[in-house]
Amino acid sequence: MKEMLVPSEESTIDDFELKLNESAKGFLKEAAKWAYFLSILGYIGISFIVLAAIFAGTLFSFMSNMSREMGNMMSMGGSFITALYLIIATLYFFPIYYLNRFASNLRFAFRNNDSEKLAKSFGYLKSHYKFIGVLAVIMLCFYALIFAGVIIAAITVGLR
Repeated sequence: MKEMLVPSEESTIDDFELKLNESAKGFLKEAAKWAYFLSILGYIGISFIVLAAIFAGTLFSFMSNMSREMGNMMSMGGSFITALYLIIATLYFFPIYYLNRFASNLRFAFRNNDSEKLAKSFGYLKSHYKFIGVLAVIMLCFYALIFAGVIIAAITVGLR
Protein backbone atom coordinates (compact mmCIF):
# COMPACT_ATOMS: atom_id res chain seq x y z
CA MET A 1 0.00 0.00 0.00
CA LYS A 2 1.24 3.46 -0.90
CA GLU A 3 1.87 6.00 1.80
CA MET A 4 -0.09 9.19 1.54
CA LEU A 5 1.99 12.31 1.66
CA VAL A 6 0.68 14.68 4.28
CA PRO A 7 1.71 18.27 3.76
CA SER A 8 3.59 19.79 6.62
CA GLU A 9 1.95 22.39 8.82
CA GLU A 10 3.83 25.16 7.06
CA SER A 11 4.67 24.67 3.41
CA THR A 12 7.60 26.16 1.59
CA ILE A 13 5.24 28.24 -0.52
CA ASP A 14 4.10 30.12 2.58
CA ASP A 15 7.72 31.05 3.29
CA PHE A 16 8.29 32.35 -0.23
CA GLU A 17 8.85 36.09 -0.37
CA LEU A 18 8.51 37.86 -3.69
CA LYS A 19 11.09 40.51 -4.42
CA LEU A 20 10.90 42.97 -7.26
CA ASN A 21 13.97 43.62 -9.35
CA GLU A 22 14.68 47.06 -10.78
CA SER A 23 13.09 46.39 -14.16
CA ALA A 24 9.86 45.18 -12.49
CA LYS A 25 9.84 48.30 -10.30
CA GLY A 26 10.34 50.43 -13.40
CA PHE A 27 7.46 48.72 -15.18
CA LEU A 28 5.19 49.23 -12.17
CA LYS A 29 6.19 52.89 -11.82
CA GLU A 30 5.38 53.48 -15.48
CA ALA A 31 2.11 51.57 -15.14
CA ALA A 32 1.21 53.80 -12.17
CA LYS A 33 1.84 56.93 -14.25
CA TRP A 34 -0.37 55.66 -17.08
CA ALA A 35 -3.06 54.47 -14.67
CA TYR A 36 -3.11 57.88 -13.01
CA PHE A 37 -3.32 59.61 -16.40
CA LEU A 38 -6.15 57.33 -17.53
CA SER A 39 -8.02 57.88 -14.26
CA ILE A 40 -7.82 61.66 -14.72
CA LEU A 41 -9.18 61.25 -18.26
CA GLY A 42 -11.91 59.01 -16.82
CA TYR A 43 -12.94 61.64 -14.29
CA ILE A 44 -13.10 64.21 -17.09
CA GLY A 45 -15.21 61.78 -19.14
CA ILE A 46 -17.56 61.28 -16.19
CA SER A 47 -18.01 65.03 -15.86
CA PHE A 48 -18.87 65.25 -19.57
CA ILE A 49 -21.44 62.47 -19.15
CA VAL A 50 -23.02 64.28 -16.19
CA LEU A 51 -23.08 67.55 -18.17
CA ALA A 52 -24.68 65.73 -21.10
CA ALA A 53 -27.30 64.32 -18.71
CA ILE A 54 -28.14 67.79 -17.43
CA PHE A 55 -28.23 69.37 -20.88
CA ALA A 56 -30.24 66.52 -22.41
CA GLY A 57 -32.91 66.94 -19.76
CA THR A 58 -32.91 70.70 -20.24
CA LEU A 59 -33.05 70.36 -24.03
CA PHE A 60 -35.97 67.94 -23.94
CA SER A 61 -37.83 70.18 -21.47
CA PHE A 62 -37.26 73.19 -23.75
CA MET A 63 -38.46 71.23 -26.77
CA SER A 64 -41.57 70.08 -24.88
CA ASN A 65 -42.47 73.72 -24.21
CA MET A 66 -42.19 74.53 -27.92
CA SER A 67 -44.37 71.65 -29.10
CA ARG A 68 -47.65 71.38 -27.18
CA GLU A 69 -48.68 68.10 -28.84
CA MET A 70 -45.56 66.23 -27.79
CA GLY A 71 -44.97 68.12 -24.54
CA ASN A 72 -45.50 65.33 -22.01
CA MET A 73 -43.74 62.69 -24.08
CA MET A 74 -40.71 64.93 -24.66
CA SER A 75 -40.36 65.79 -20.98
CA MET A 76 -40.58 62.10 -20.05
CA GLY A 77 -37.93 61.35 -22.67
CA GLY A 78 -35.71 64.03 -21.16
CA SER A 79 -36.08 62.52 -17.71
CA PHE A 80 -35.30 59.06 -19.07
CA ILE A 81 -32.18 60.27 -20.92
CA THR A 82 -31.01 62.18 -17.84
CA ALA A 83 -31.50 59.13 -15.60
CA LEU A 84 -29.79 56.84 -18.12
CA TYR A 85 -26.76 59.12 -18.44
CA LEU A 86 -26.48 59.47 -14.67
CA ILE A 87 -26.60 55.66 -14.28
CA ILE A 88 -23.85 55.33 -16.90
CA ALA A 89 -21.76 57.97 -15.11
CA THR A 90 -22.22 56.14 -11.81
CA LEU A 91 -21.19 52.80 -13.33
CA TYR A 92 -18.19 54.47 -14.97
CA PHE A 93 -17.13 56.09 -11.69
CA PHE A 94 -16.22 52.94 -9.77
CA PRO A 95 -13.58 51.44 -12.10
CA ILE A 96 -12.06 54.90 -12.56
CA TYR A 97 -11.96 55.40 -8.77
CA TYR A 98 -10.27 52.02 -8.27
CA LEU A 99 -7.75 52.80 -11.02
CA ASN A 100 -6.97 56.16 -9.43
CA ARG A 101 -6.52 54.60 -5.98
CA PHE A 102 -4.25 51.92 -7.49
CA ALA A 103 -2.04 54.53 -9.11
CA SER A 104 -1.93 56.83 -6.07
CA ASN A 105 -1.13 54.04 -3.62
CA LEU A 106 1.48 52.52 -5.92
CA ARG A 107 3.24 55.85 -6.39
CA PHE A 108 3.18 56.42 -2.61
CA ALA A 109 4.49 52.89 -1.97
CA PHE A 110 7.51 53.37 -4.24
CA ARG A 111 8.21 56.86 -2.98
CA ASN A 112 8.17 55.78 0.69
CA ASN A 113 9.20 52.12 0.30
CA ASP A 114 5.91 51.08 1.94
CA SER A 115 4.94 47.42 1.46
CA GLU A 116 1.48 47.87 2.95
CA LYS A 117 0.60 50.62 0.46
CA LEU A 118 1.93 48.38 -2.31
CA ALA A 119 -0.39 45.58 -1.22
CA LYS A 120 -3.27 48.04 -0.91
CA SER A 121 -2.61 49.32 -4.42
CA PHE A 122 -2.83 45.78 -5.81
CA GLY A 123 -6.10 45.36 -3.92
CA TYR A 124 -7.48 48.38 -5.78
CA LEU A 125 -6.21 46.96 -9.07
CA LYS A 126 -8.00 43.69 -8.30
CA SER A 127 -11.19 45.63 -7.52
CA HIS A 128 -10.84 47.55 -10.79
CA TYR A 129 -10.57 44.41 -12.90
CA LYS A 130 -13.22 42.57 -10.90
CA PHE A 131 -15.70 45.42 -11.49
CA ILE A 132 -14.86 45.55 -15.20
CA GLY A 133 -15.20 41.75 -15.45
CA VAL A 134 -18.57 41.62 -13.70
CA LEU A 135 -19.82 44.51 -15.81
CA ALA A 136 -18.63 42.74 -18.97
CA VAL A 137 -20.50 39.55 -17.99
CA ILE A 138 -23.66 41.57 -17.27
CA MET A 139 -23.38 43.32 -20.63
CA LEU A 140 -22.84 40.00 -22.46
CA CYS A 141 -25.99 38.61 -20.80
CA PHE A 142 -27.87 41.76 -21.76
CA TYR A 143 -26.70 41.43 -25.37
CA ALA A 144 -27.70 37.76 -25.38
CA LEU A 145 -31.20 38.70 -24.17
CA ILE A 146 -31.48 41.34 -26.89
CA PHE A 147 -30.28 38.84 -29.50
CA ALA A 148 -32.80 36.24 -28.31
CA GLY A 149 -35.56 38.86 -28.33
CA VAL A 150 -34.73 39.86 -31.90
CA ILE A 151 -34.77 36.22 -33.03
CA ILE A 152 -38.10 35.58 -31.30
CA ALA A 153 -39.56 38.75 -32.81
CA ALA A 154 -38.31 37.76 -36.26
CA ILE A 155 -39.82 34.29 -35.94
CA THR A 156 -43.18 35.61 -34.76
CA VAL A 157 -43.32 38.18 -37.56
CA GLY A 158 -42.29 35.51 -40.07
CA LEU A 159 -45.12 33.21 -38.97
CA ARG A 160 -47.80 35.78 -39.80
